[in-house]
Amino acid sequence: MRKEDQNNFCIFTTALDYIEHNLCSEFTQEDIAAVCYCSLSALQKLWRYATHTSLKEYISKRRLTNAGIDLLNTDMTVIDIAMKYQYNSHEVFTRAFTKQWGVAPSVFKKEWNKSCGLFPKLNRDYLKGAYYMGNKKFDVTELFDYLNERTGTYVLCFDIVGLMRINDEISREAGDKVILESLKRINAAAGEDMPVLRIGGDEFVMVTGLDDVEKVTKIAKAVMEKNGIETAYKGGTVPVSIRSGAVMIRKPLKYSMLCHDFDEVISFARNDGEVHFAKAEQK
Repeated sequence: MRKEDQNNFCIFTTALDYIEHNLCSEFTQEDIAAVCYCSLSALQKLWRYATHTSLKEYISKRRLTNAGIDLLNTDMTVIDIAMKYQYNSHEVFTRAFTKQWGVAPSVFKKEWNKSCGLFPKLNRDYLKGAYYMGNKKFDVTELFDYLNERTGTYVLCFDIVGLMRINDEISREAGDKVILESLKRINAAAGEDMPVLRIGGDEFVMVTGLDDVEKVTKIAKAVMEKNGIETAYKGGTVPVSIRSGAVMIRKPLKYSMLCHDFDEVISFARNDGEVHFAKAEQK
């Protein structure tokens, strides 16, 4: 890696670590730049180039994602969670939360009962040091540990159709609406104890805990049968479609299961719209 790239990667990872460690603390973008030993303008430019989002947007999405987790998993009140994530009023928090999740915090707490990892932490080691993160992979450390305990069962992989085009031709805000709707559809098809995680910009996985091909296929088709149904966006609609494939968890578990095998089954799914299993698992 060139010296310039090494420096940029160091700045990026330092900023990422600082943000993640301080989501519940008050800080400014100038504070982040200071710990990175660079100018604010240089940091903002690098961050947007690497993630296609602004620093402000990333911080907000991460805080609101964690706020959703707290709403479901703790007895904290909405105002306590708002203050925890540095929102100075119930109204400001509710407005921001509703924009990201599509419902108010009080409704979310009552009705949302599954995965809420809408915007997970970015993976600082993606591409092993190449600071450009065009595909925006997320940290899957916890998923990897979880999979190690579930060998012999299938993971369903999901890929949103045309998300990049929606981001480019409509807006990234429209893309976020499509991501949220996709998560809702995948969550709806997941059974109890079937965690759903977002692992990439347009990629999700569901750990089914099942070893039955027919049952796994039925779950995937329950998601895909809604393909083409549109989601609301600014007085109009945006189409949402999802591809799916499956891979089996085997020992020794390798990261390639979430990379090579995922890409392989989704590549096949692009051709015919069917649910595909990794070659070694087809029956």
